[in-house]
Amino acid sequence: MAFDYKKEYKEFYLPPKKPEIIDVPAMNFVAVRGQGNPNVEDGQYQRALNILYGVSFTIKMSYKGSREIEGYFPYVVPPLEGLWWQEGICGVDYGRKNDFQWISMIRLPEFATEEVFQWAVEEASAKKKTDFSKAEFLSFAEGLCVQCMHIGPYDDEPVTIESMDQFALEKGLLLDFSDQRRHHEIYLSDPRRAKPERLRTVIRHPVKEV
Repeated sequence: MAFDYKKEYKEFYLPPKKPEIIDVPAMNFVAVRGQGNPNVEDGQYQRALNILYGVSFTIKMSYKGSREIEGYFPYVVPPLEGLWWQEGICGVDYGRKNDFQWISMIRLPEFATEEVFQWAVEEASAKKKTDFSKAEFLSFAEGLCVQCMHIGPYDDEPVTIESMDQFALEKGLLLDFSDQRRHHEIYLSDPRRAKPERLRTVIRHPVKEV
């Protein structure tokens, strides 16, 4: 049976609908950086998703080709994630989507080294006749965070975020946004198929002890 990160690491992908504190270890991702409104049709964000899934599935399906990857195991491609920010703002302002800067990313399995990643970028580019060079190998150690499962439309996230931030303060923790620590979302639902009120999104904010 294919290894499913969501099921094996529920603490990271299936948190409760009430805020909690979690310490997130280092993970590796295929990532693409960009800016602007993610809802623009055929915009930067949509093109970034094509790159992310192209590289991710090239690695996942490598066992069917000539490439033998040391330590390979069958797995389910982990969910899409995103780090979001806007200049001069602590957290994010949902009313200013055009000002978004983001890093869109998908977790890589442990056997996917930088060498394997580079092979996948070149392989995907050749097979799909598309430039995948914007993909990068990103190691990200998130550390101490407050997180919560948000149920509903993305634009309703501020209510969940307010409860998260208040919970962190009650635990004696301070928000800790920086150039390395951002507003983080993990998308467990496909917005093309799920009704807005049923969308499931993991939200994380970086925190630190006082």
